[in-house]
Amino acid sequence: MSGSYPRAEVLPGPERRRRWSVVEKLAMVDETREAGATVSLVARRRGVSPNQLFTWRRLAEQGALAATQAEEEVVPASAFRAQQDMIRELQRLLGKKTLETEILKEALEVATDFKKTAVAATVAATRQFPMTAVCETLGVARSNIALRVTKGPSKRRGRPVLSEEPLLSEIMAVIAEMPSYGYPRVWAVLRRRSEAQGDAPANRKRVYRIMKKHGLLLQKHAGGGAERQHDGRVAVGQSNLRWCSDGFEIACDNAERVRVAFALDCCDREAMSHVATTAGIKGDDIRDLMVTAVEQRFGRLNRLPKTIEWLTDNGACYTAADTCRFAREIGFLPLRTPIESPQSNGMAEAFVRTFKRDYVAFNPKPDAATVIQSLPAWFEHYNALHPHRALGYRSPREFIALNANSTGEVALSGN
Repeated sequence: MSGSYPRAEVLPGPERRRRWSVVEKLAMVDETREAGATVSLVARRRGVSPNQLFTWRRLAEQGALAATQAEEEVVPASAFRAQQDMIRELQRLLGKKTLETEILKEALEVATDFKKTAVAATVAATRQFPMTAVCETLGVARSNIALRVTKGPSKRRGRPVLSEEPLLSEIMAVIAEMPSYGYPRVWAVLRRRSEAQGDAPANRKRVYRIMKKHGLLLQKHAGGGAERQHDGRVAVGQSNLRWCSDGFEIACDNAERVRVAFALDCCDREAMSHVATTAGIKGDDIRDLMVTAVEQRFGRLNRLPKTIEWLTDNGACYTAADTCRFAREIGFLPLRTPIESPQSNGMAEAFVRTFKRDYVAFNPKPDAATVIQSLPAWFEHYNALHPHRALGYRSPREFIALNANSTGEVALSGN
């Protein structure tokens, strides 16, 4: 799979530390400057860690190959931007409440009936306020009020009943491939196929009715117990503003365990890179994860073009001093969740649940080697085809391409 570098590690014995001479380091740095070469490719060929080779190249360009102290940190204005966002949200809420107050005053003046629909229709007919705002304030259906105001026909025109057999067979094919998909994701897959063929997509409610009729709906989740509440918002409105990372464990049939860490964009939800190992996730693995994610999004560079927030939990591999220092050197701003508050990194937690439900649960896992070989295909399917509710039931790369086409920008690399 292009766009990610899965690092598999099996430990046959005690680890050894190799010492590289300055000449060898410069030779490897020169190889990264060759046409078509990348840090990850050269690192794999020479048997070194990508983040180590990345650091050597940066130091070589500065004229030294020795440990140096980082310069003064560039502190981003994230706190200032957060305050600005809060002020804009308060202004929006104040305007909304002011409009609701004016609507209620007008409703009290014109009220001649005890039914809310009649009062709402009277207020909406004055054209002083938006019809949507009137209906939301008084708690009535906009379609009903619009019909009363416009005096349109009271009955919709009927249409012939369509046969459900063709759609049912398509639904069954989708469920056979992805048994954990509920009706929204089944509908999203059918919509993608229809758009590719130039046909009109199936109605979402019709998909629900057919699946309910034939007992194909998933059992509703009743929810868990009380969870710690938090006021923050993990998702952002633009790609490459905040990335999150977390790890999870996959149990194999032969009692082996594969531990996986990943990097996820908090806007478009693309899993840009991952590492997998039969040992524990260490700081070196996380630094390799950072380098691979940066190269997948921006290509070969020494520092990010702009600061990106790096949101993680408080695991030792993330809080290690070398990891935090390396993150700042390449342009990340490390952020950590509060203790005992996994909801603060809820996007990464949701990705873990999705990955285990849709890929790990329904694929063979005889041993660690099989799982590690299967991970690239699973991540590729998630990035290219998995419908995501927050993205309008489009896959991460479909969402990236759609936004790039709408804004006239170049789509992010994902192939």
